[in-house]
Amino acid sequence: MAGLVLCEPTELYNILNQVTKLSRLTEPNYLCLLDVRSKREYDESHVITARRVKKRANEYLLPGSVDLECVKYCVVYDNNTSTLEIALGGEDEDSTEDRRHELVPGAAVECGRALAHLTHHPICILKGGYERFSATYHFLRTQKIIWMPQELDAFQPYPVEIIPGKIYLGNFRQACDPKIQKDLKIKAHVNVSMETGPFFVDDSDKLLHIKIEDSLEANIFPFLRHLCHFLEIHLRLGSVILVFSTLGISRSCAATLAFLMHWKEQTLKKSWAYVKKCKNNVHPNRGLVAQLSEWEKVILGDSITDIWDPLY
Repeated sequence: MAGLVLCEPTELYNILNQVTKLSRLTEPNYLCLLDVRSKREYDESHVITARRVKKRANEYLLPGSVDLECVKYCVVYDNNTSTLEIALGGEDEDSTEDRRHELVPGAAVECGRALAHLTHHPICILKGGYERFSATYHFLRTQKIIWMPQELDAFQPYPVEIIPGKIYLGNFRQACDPKIQKDLKIKAHVNVSMETGPFFVDDSDKLLHIKIEDSLEANIFPFLRHLCHFLEIHLRLGSVILVFSTLGISRSCAATLAFLMHWKEQTLKKSWAYVKKCKNNVHPNRGLVAQLSEWEKVILGDSITDIWDPLY
C-alpha cells in the first residue's frame, strides 16, 4: 500500500498538461482522476477527464475499466479538503477531551484510503478540492463525461506552470494561441527562438526575444543577465510571463533553469529537479547545459553540478 499525499492545484494542472508528441492524457495508464462529490455537483461541472466515484453501503465503487495497479497518477478530489485529516470539534459538554479532538477523514481522503491498496504509487488528494482548483483554472472545467480517444488526441495542452500564477513554460504554438494568453492572463513573453510571435511585437517592455538557433553552437550565455532582469521586473509588477521556444524542450528550458538558479541562488542540479517536476520533457542540448554550468559559477562562485551525470 503506497499511502496518501496532498497534491497542490498547480501539480494537478501540470499533470493535465504534460505532452510528448500528443497530450499524455491519451495514455490509458497515465492519469486516473476521480471526483467523489455528489452526482449533482459532478454533472454541473468537474475537472476535465475526471470520473465520478459512486458510494454504496459505505463502499467506494471505481468506474469500470479502471486498473489502478498500472496507473502512474491517481488523483482524488472532493469539494474542499485541504488536509489528510479534518478535526471534528465536539460541542457536547459530556464529550471527553479525546472525543472533541477526534480526527475524521474528508470524502477524498476516505476514498483515497479505500483505494490505496490497489496502486503502487501514492494516491494524490487534491488540496483545496474542486473549489480551489476550479477557481484558479476555470478553463479546465467541463460538463463532458465521456472522452473519445480522438478527442484526447486533439486536446491542446497549456504551458506548464513553473512559478504558480507567475511564470509558465511552453512552446511556440502555445505562445501564438490567443485563448491561452487570455486564460493564463499572460502579460509578457520571453521568446527563445528564431520565430516571431504575434503578441507584443515591437514592445520591448513586454517582449524579450532571444534569437538563437536550436543547435549545439547556440550561445545563450550573453543574454542571461538581461533575461533575469526582465523576469524579475515583471515578477515585481505582478505580470504573468510565458517563456517559450519552438518545441519548448531545449532553449526555453535552459532560459528557465538559468533564471531559477539566479532567483533562488541555487545549483543547476536543484533547479533542474524543480523544472523536471513541472515538465517531464526537459532536454536542453549539451551546448546549453555547458553554458548553464558556467552560469552556475557566476551565481555561486563555483561549478557544483556534475553535468556529465547521465541525468543531464
